[in-house]
Amino acid sequence: MNTTTAPRTASVTELLQRVPELTASLATDTARREARRELPYASMDAVRASGIGGLRVPAAYGGPGASLVDLFRTVVDLAEADSNVAQALRPHFGFVEKLISDGRKAERERWFGAALAGELFGNATGETAAKHPGDIHTTLVPDGDQYRLSGTKYYSTGSLFADWVSVAAKDPQDRRVRVVLPTGRPGLRLIDDWDGMGQRMTASGTTELDDVVVYPYEVVVDEAVGVRRTHLGAYHQLFLAAVETGIAKNAARDAIGYARDRARAVRHSGVEHAVQDPFVQHTVGEIAALGYGAEATVLRAAAAIDRALTGPRAEDGVAGGEPALAEAATEVAQAQVVAAQAALRAAERLYDVGGASATRREHNFDRHWRNARTLVSHNPIAHKARVVGDYLLNAEPPPLTGFF
Repeated sequence: MNTTTAPRTASVTELLQRVPELTASLATDTARREARRELPYASMDAVRASGIGGLRVPAAYGGPGASLVDLFRTVVDLAEADSNVAQALRPHFGFVEKLISDGRKAERERWFGAALAGELFGNATGETAAKHPGDIHTTLVPDGDQYRLSGTKYYSTGSLFADWVSVAAKDPQDRRVRVVLPTGRPGLRLIDDWDGMGQRMTASGTTELDDVVVYPYEVVVDEAVGVRRTHLGAYHQLFLAAVETGIAKNAARDAIGYARDRARAVRHSGVEHAVQDPFVQHTVGEIAALGYGAEATVLRAAAAIDRALTGPRAEDGVAGGEPALAEAATEVAQAQVVAAQAALRAAERLYDVGGASATRREHNFDRHWRNARTLVSHNPIAHKARVVGDYLLNAEPPPLTGFF
């Protein structure tokens, strides 16, 4: 693709104008579908059709070139409608973001075009047999002028819904590599065995790789992992906070709806309707404020990453100098603390608008806490707060582990 003459897709404004209609469709009957664990294939097709998967593709490659503030505002909206869909898209947007950060020209031309065409990317990175999260045992070995890939992955979020899956592996030189495969490649099996208590419809199960044929152009060495700071760690962590924020806002939506339509005023409240009860009003206001504060924090952190990316470039040409990226990473860590607390608190406070009847399974209100707790469990929040404190007290930058 000629990056100077590629046809332009929808503008950022046009794509963002599609989001309300998209989220309205995603939110329809979500509680019932989650209770039955109906995987959101139709919802993911709606995402494809909307074109938002290409939001961050740069203008030089025919994309709209949206900012991270634009993207994370969209993620919050998606998560408010259905946190499963938002989280299932994390690998896709992360794949695009990595291309923006350090993709080679040929990679960008190939995969940006796929994203603009509505194709989605899934994830096969994590391994439960590894001693630490991020450790890789999946192997890529030469086979003539091709390769063979073997291993077992878990937490393969979004891959069942995707057109492509990005696999983390080690080559014979013990280098970490990325392999991008079509989901229909023989020997690649995507298994729906995710049994977490929350985020039940993200299909975050097993990927089995049994001597899968890999072509050279599908392999890229991840030379920067753990070596230098980029914005990718902060980006991936902020995505979690954005989804948690959407959960808090969804809990507020359910609290309002239940108080208006279903809740009964307690006898000793002195009012005829629950919406007139000052304590119900206080509860709804508190839940709404939790979501509001978390969203403001997430968007402020996104703006910090945007600023870092538009600032001075590092000596190797990578966008964002170390000080600005470290500062952005600490802002993201703070946003994670705020969003995690907001989602868990909002999910718990929801029950204070309706008494015991609000616990009935038909409402499935407990999904908010289960979903939030599952997301918050990805990375210990205590470490986020500690790293922020160390940065503020001792000017110690966040570690280069990919989790900050």
